[in-house]
Amino acid sequence: MDKAVLFQKFVTFAAAVHEVTHELTKDIKPDDITPVQYSILEYIAVSQPVTLSQISDCKHISMPNTSRELKKLTEKNLCEKFDVAEDRRKQLIRLSAAGQTMMDETFQQIGGRFLNRIKDASAEELETINRALDVLQSKVFYE
Repeated sequence: MDKAVLFQKFVTFAAAVHEVTHELTKDIKPDDITPVQYSILEYIAVSQPVTLSQISDCKHISMPNTSRELKKLTEKNLCEKFDVAEDRRKQLIRLSAAGQTMMDETFQQIGGRFLNRIKDASAEELETINRALDVLQSKVFYE
């Protein structure tokens, strides 16, 4: 296998992932939060608990801006900070109950859009998609 060709296919795939993600999440976020705040909440929802630096690094936001946005989200009761018992200097961030409810509802809407996209896939194709996602997760998108 030509690895340069494989890489180009991956670049095309990654761009398509961004486009589909945009389509699946378009007009989903609540009106009272910004796109950056939604992005932070989405990251927390799938990775919690997280640190400030993990959010900053993953979302490509400076630490001061990340801190400011988290403060706003905390004031809106959508996320909360808590101390790590083993290291009082370290704080972790998770969704609050209200934030979890909001993100559950959001993911339910996104899930509906996803199911609509794959509604014509056969059982065999769905199994192939499932296996492909498992391979991508374990070989490309692992941490």
